[in-house]
Amino acid sequence: MTANLTAEREAGRRHAGTVGLMQGSALYISAVLGTGILVLPSLAATTAGPASIVAVIAVLLLSIPLAGTFAALAARYPDAGGVATFVRLALGRTAARMAGYFFFFGVCVGSPVVAVLGSSYVVAIFGGPRWVVIGVAVLILIPPFVSNAFGLRVSGWVQLVLTGALVVIVVGVVAVSAPAARPQNFTPFLPHGWVGVGAAISLFVWAFAGWEAVTHIAGEFRSPRRTIPLATAIAIAAVGAAYLALQVVTVAVLGSSAGDSPVPLLDLVAKTAPRFGPAFVAAIAAVVALGVLNAYLGAFAKLGASLGRDGDLPRWLAKGAEPGGIPRRSLVVVGVLAIVYLAALVLSGLSLQPFILIHTSCMVAVYALGMAAAVRLLARWSLGWWLAILSCALVLGLLVLAGVHLLIPGILAVAAIVVGLATRRRS
Repeated sequence: MTANLTAEREAGRRHAGTVGLMQGSALYISAVLGTGILVLPSLAATTAGPASIVAVIAVLLLSIPLAGTFAALAARYPDAGGVATFVRLALGRTAARMAGYFFFFGVCVGSPVVAVLGSSYVVAIFGGPRWVVIGVAVLILIPPFVSNAFGLRVSGWVQLVLTGALVVIVVGVVAVSAPAARPQNFTPFLPHGWVGVGAAISLFVWAFAGWEAVTHIAGEFRSPRRTIPLATAIAIAAVGAAYLALQVVTVAVLGSSAGDSPVPLLDLVAKTAPRFGPAFVAAIAAVVALGVLNAYLGAFAKLGASLGRDGDLPRWLAKGAEPGGIPRRSLVVVGVLAIVYLAALVLSGLSLQPFILIHTSCMVAVYALGMAAAVRLLARWSLGWWLAILSCALVLGLLVLAGVHLLIPGILAVAAIVVGLATRRRS
């Protein structure tokens, strides 16, 4: 791996990255902001009442160490392997293979979930039978695969447009809804006590996840050591402001009825713009789903190529792992995985919860290995090292919350060990 990573760095010196600060910030914002804005503000308001605003602020502050640690690692070790590369350098090949499998096979389960979430919102607003949800989900999946097939030079600009549209839409929702705010909806402030705030915090933890995704395309950034920390800071501010503003208007406008509807954003804009509300919310759902998928599919494809390069997946996948390369073979495999997972989702009756739990438990497992690697890789007593120490404590809490759902990462870990033993025996 050391020789491979050295070769990648040499290629990186020859390759001028195509992702600048604006595109990098857009990738981070879309990867983190995600589909949570479609449902989380209303769920949190139902769980904690007006004090859900406190939950947003708390999770925003808690996410800073995690985001900062990943930014420090990505800036120092820009490689298509992302977290798997950090883990390989710090903890060895077997742990790195585990991290790679957690993200490539486990977190990837979330791709059809994102498409179905966006599709469900659109169909719920305009009406239609259940099978339409599946058809619209497939249509949502296609554009991100196409844009990533042309590489980050194209998908980066697509991401910038999608994120710009998303920011405009969020600002629009807040501006349109604000006139319907009622001060009495802020009392009582703690209707469910601090226990409710704790529950709302656990909800919003998932809203602020996604910082690890962009590490896989860090090698495509111009001046990674300067651009990645700045892009991360911009994304933290943008995501925090978006969730905080949406939470405030959700509480102010909907009050105790926030969780009564499966499409809460429609209720939010219907108060002041009933004629344009449905189209507005459908646009939000589509833009959010496309933005998240565009960011994550590129990360999955780069990781798959790096796993092929390092011998953890078939070698023919390796093409495109180098900086500037387009991992089309890996992207095809990601497409096959998405189809398989979507088929499983359809067979389950579009029951999203089990798939979301697989996605999140695998993401927590990636975080655990990534933070352990950060403590070993980053200079002791530096700011990045202290952020990693803090993040380890936070991730430990997430592992406890994941509980029995860590079974799937456990199975993938066993698979990684078996592959390692088979490779060693063959050698």
